[in-house]
Amino acid sequence: MTQLEKARSGEITPEIEKVAIKENIDSETLRELVSTGRVVIPANINHKNLDPIGIGKTLKTKINANIGTSGDFHDIKDEIKKLEMCVKYKADTVMDLSTGGDITNIRRELIGKSKLVFGNVPVYQMVIDILKKGKTFVEMLPEEMLEFIRMQAEDGVDYMTIHSGLTRRAVDKVKSHGRSAGIVSRGGSLTVGWMMHNKKENPFYEYFDDILEIAREFDVTLSLGDGLRPGAISDGTDQGQIEELLTLGELVKRSRKAGVQVMVEGPGHIQLKDIEMNIQLQKSICDEAPFYVLGPIVTDIAPGYDHITSAIGASIAASAGADFLCYVTPAEHLGLPDEDDVKQGIIASRIAAHVGDISKGVKGAKERDLKMGIARKNLDWEGQKKICLDPEKFNEVRTDRVSATEACSMCGSLCVYKVLENF
Repeated sequence: MTQLEKARSGEITPEIEKVAIKENIDSETLRELVSTGRVVIPANINHKNLDPIGIGKTLKTKINANIGTSGDFHDIKDEIKKLEMCVKYKADTVMDLSTGGDITNIRRELIGKSKLVFGNVPVYQMVIDILKKGKTFVEMLPEEMLEFIRMQAEDGVDYMTIHSGLTRRAVDKVKSHGRSAGIVSRGGSLTVGWMMHNKKENPFYEYFDDILEIAREFDVTLSLGDGLRPGAISDGTDQGQIEELLTLGELVKRSRKAGVQVMVEGPGHIQLKDIEMNIQLQKSICDEAPFYVLGPIVTDIAPGYDHITSAIGASIAASAGADFLCYVTPAEHLGLPDEDDVKQGIIASRIAAHVGDISKGVKGAKERDLKMGIARKNLDWEGQKKICLDPEKFNEVRTDRVSATEACSMCGSLCVYKVLENF
């Protein structure tokens, strides 16, 4: 039985108990949220060293960090270092998006070393491995695709992005109305390529019941991918995106009926003014399934700084009800992220998540800021370091720019708290 099925039967699983303690909520309240699908606890039965988390309604906003190889860079040692960065800087989940090297071995090594919830996008390995056999992805049979999904589920992947909502009808909407940036999802573009070549419906949609059987067997949480997410703000909330979202709402119902935990992925590039509306639309259409957003990125002209453009959008999205943020690194749109990019992406997303938690009234969020304000007034530097998101950066700046006074080197003897010491 899956976490969803056990929760429905009234069982408080060990995973529910652990998450309830982390979230400081009643375990019975959490069980009820899991039973209705408003919260998911991605926990593959084969991920033995997993430290579970909850994603969804009333819980802290979670963040994901993407790692993984490419055709140009595929050293497993580099990915292990990135995984260590994810743990150090407190990502909640990690996704392996590897497209180079021995992808199966890379995934198994990373899962074996990861207590973090582990996700992936199965279609990436499908296209790479079939090329090694001298064939192309468009020649793959649906049965072969299902074999890949089963293999990865057996390895212990906790959640998978599957682009099942990308139907021929949705593709036709994009074609007829046009887009400035086209289809930017890798998984989405591969799926559309298969559909166009074979003149058939999306196999991940047509064989969705088979995918559900695999997911239920291993308790894999499905993350329904947004293959038609906008890749430029001018394409945001267009007919293709909305058509796909409507299908995702149907697939949420089918997943829950099958006892499979499910969440929904959301738009990438959209205007700031449209973020709250997008969140509300998803929550309504998908019956409050946990919402997993990439960014949103709110301007297209800042490559090298897209961790910032993303954090701006993610703050609004989390405040409006998004449950799960996919980090964006400074390398987005430019190249494969390195270790420092991973750190920068995680910290930016954690800031956005915390901003959202304050707005949503998540227990403990506002109180943390209150403690920081008091510590600053008291010039309690050790206290500030313990409270802040990045104690390492805090210590680095304090050490490099030391003041001759108790205050910081910006104000020195003119520190407001010294001027008004007895206020």
